[in-house]
Amino acid sequence: GPQILSRGILKPKVGLQWQRENEEDLKDKLDWSAPTPVLYPPGEKRPELGCRELVFRNLYRLLPAISRDITDWVVGTRVKASQLLIILLLHAEDHITQHMELLLSTLYRSCMDEEPLIVQNSVKSAELIGIFVNPEVFLKLILTTLDKSACSAHLMVLSAVLKGSSGPILHPHLMRIGTTLALPDVCQASEKLEYLEQELLCVQTLITVCGKSCSEISLQLLKVMVTITSVTSDQELKNKVEKTLACLATVQNLDSFLDLYRQHMSQLIGWVAATEHQWTTYSVEHRQFETLITQSGPVLGESIHEVFPVLTACLQPNRDPEMRLKLFTVLSKLLLKSNETLNSQGQFSNYLETLVKDILVPNLLWHAGRTAAAVRTIAVSCLWALLHSQILTQQQTFTVYEDLVPKVISALDEDSKIARTLACRILSTVMKLCGNQLNPDQLNKIYPELLKRMDDGLDEVRVEAAKALAIWFHCTGNDYDRILFRSHIEFLYRGLLVHMDDPERDIQTTVLDVLKAGSFIFPQVLIQEIEAVKHKHRTPHYCEQLLQHIWSLNNNTSKA
Repeated sequence: GPQILSRGILKPKVGLQWQRENEEDLKDKLDWSAPTPVLYPPGEKRPELGCRELVFRNLYRLLPAISRDITDWVVGTRVKASQLLIILLLHAEDHITQHMELLLSTLYRSCMDEEPLIVQNSVKSAELIGIFVNPEVFLKLILTTLDKSACSAHLMVLSAVLKGSSGPILHPHLMRIGTTLALPDVCQASEKLEYLEQELLCVQTLITVCGKSCSEISLQLLKVMVTITSVTSDQELKNKVEKTLACLATVQNLDSFLDLYRQHMSQLIGWVAATEHQWTTYSVEHRQFETLITQSGPVLGESIHEVFPVLTACLQPNRDPEMRLKLFTVLSKLLLKSNETLNSQGQFSNYLETLVKDILVPNLLWHAGRTAAAVRTIAVSCLWALLHSQILTQQQTFTVYEDLVPKVISALDEDSKIARTLACRILSTVMKLCGNQLNPDQLNKIYPELLKRMDDGLDEVRVEAAKALAIWFHCTGNDYDRILFRSHIEFLYRGLLVHMDDPERDIQTTVLDVLKAGSFIFPQVLIQEIEAVKHKHRTPHYCEQLLQHIWSLNNNTSKA
């Protein structure tokens, strides 16, 4: 066998000599020479019949030897064996069908070789299998192996045989291929980069070879790509997935990958949500859900009736805290772009009361521990994102006010500076939305808590608290009896005047602006309080500015 090989090619004269010696035996084949296979490798010259017949008759002797040599400890031996395998397959053509099990097990091992040339030759051999062997045969073996114990070598061989085959030949088997690739035991078998790359390569090969026919397995291929994006942190691979999604959309004559989500969003949500009651931060399904709601853009708003129940269930306080942290982070980002995501169809307002009462408020309740504190902080961030998006109407704000505001006031005492800062901003926004329709009791519960924040260790929090107090003053409408609640006003003026003498100039000017904004409520009281303390202030000119403001305000009022 091997001694008749020269520079990787079976010498034609050897084949011709053997053909003449066995002419009687080969008479039928010589008279009715088999035509060249339709998918014959481009650029390759088909060997003479004698050469092909000689290899075919000795294949059962040669293949076991090659299978041993291709895993030899000497690199050179392995390289030569991988080269010889290509030549044997080119000569044996469809006769290799009866040796498929040995061939595939050999290629699974050689595809894992550290030597790139051996891997390259193995992939070439697998492509030849795709060319010469009926898909019914090689798919039965490869897909069964994948289902039992998927690894990157199995996927590498699969993508190569698919590449060697053709769309029309593979078409009857597409559903089986797609279904196997989308099985949890296959698409979730490993999070290693090399495995995920081979998984994506199978999808890319199917799209390239089968084109428009891939519409039949569009859902399955989308499941595979969603899973890859969910489990990888490699940005380059994520970019490849995006390009592959675009290709899948193109072969189906769709405008963009968003149309793929539009076609299958309901099925995809049902697919991942089937196990939502078991999700933890480590669940692949939880990460798949995150990918779906972050990647689907405006399609999310079209499927809000299916997505929102899953969000509600997974963000209950009794669920895994780490998972809630991640989901709240995603939800915050979606809320900041609500018109492009959750509210793309203008339907999200129907879910706002549920979002506040059933998701955000329960997660703002105090529980011991760092993780619980982190959850409260991210829940506050979500609430701020919701208010910042301006979806919440005045009426909806009134509806949730009594449930929401006490929890936000509690958040003013959080250890997290982000939580304290955002809690001040939330109170500002809620008061702006409600305006002077807040009753005096509601207002009087807010200002003492904001005044406490003026003693915060961080200037950023103090500034936000001061801004909130400025809005508080504007919310005191005609119902706020100045005489009845004089003690409240005095207490607030007195507290703010203390901070107008702060060592930090920015705080001083901020508080000055707040007192100017609130001076209209009870100017006489404020003048008394200023006169009582201005001689103690290190910068009394701020007191003078404030007095000037009050006098000018009174003069304007008198003229009016």
